[in-house]
Amino acid sequence: SKVNSTSTQKMPATTARKTGKRSVGKAKKVVRKVLVRTKIGKKAPHNESATVGRSASYKRSGKWAVKAKNKGKFPVIKAAAKKPEAKTKAPRFYASEDTPKPFARRDVKKPCKLRASITPGTVVILLAGRFRGKRCVFLKQLSSGLLMVTGPYKVNGIPIRRVNQAFVIATSTKVDITGVDTAKFDDAYFAKKVVKKTKNADDFFAADSKKEELSPARKADQKTVDAKILAAVKKQEMLKAYLNSRFSLSKGQNPHAMVF
Repeated sequence: SKVNSTSTQKMPATTARKTGKRSVGKAKKVVRKVLVRTKIGKKAPHNESATVGRSASYKRSGKWAVKAKNKGKFPVIKAAAKKPEAKTKAPRFYASEDTPKPFARRDVKKPCKLRASITPGTVVILLAGRFRGKRCVFLKQLSSGLLMVTGPYKVNGIPIRRVNQAFVIATSTKVDITGVDTAKFDDAYFAKKVVKKTKNADDFFAADSKKEELSPARKADQKTVDAKILAAVKKQEMLKAYLNSRFSLSKGQNPHAMVF
């Protein structure tokens, strides 16, 4: 059998390098230089790694300016004198268990901000306390944040007292209180005297002490404040009956959906 002559020819090697291309290892690397533009009038940033002389470093530290302010000398700061430690004697007895100590609080008491709907002369509805459900007239806000209100006393029996604005509904009805002097009223005016009680067997079986009556000065203050408010109430029709009436809700009435 004859062998085909074309099969005897050698095939080209696959590893032969193609013409027109270079290897990556032998290619020349191009280094691109970035040009930084500097504005005229500004100094170039200081190179921290560069070596600086003693005079230049002294000038940059600013010590010469400190010396110039203190007549060519560095200021000497004297250390504060230590207070002698107070001598404390060790207690004779120790508690068997550790007694808990409360942490010191750093709370700063600030009066709460008055609501925009409450202004001097606004009729408010009391929601808590002895006179809950009654209406009264707002006079001013005290330094503690509480509201100073009055009935007037002759209309609904509410005297001059303090009320928290969280337990109050402000209405759109207003009373003219121009001329009412409330400068003398503050939180100290409403403070009660604290009486220390002793726990004895005799005090336990003793009869209840009599209630303290209001001083004549307190009654006089109530009359002077209510005098001008009562005159303004009489000028408006049905206002006296409105202040004397009680606030109540019936079934199906939602206070948040009402306009007072």
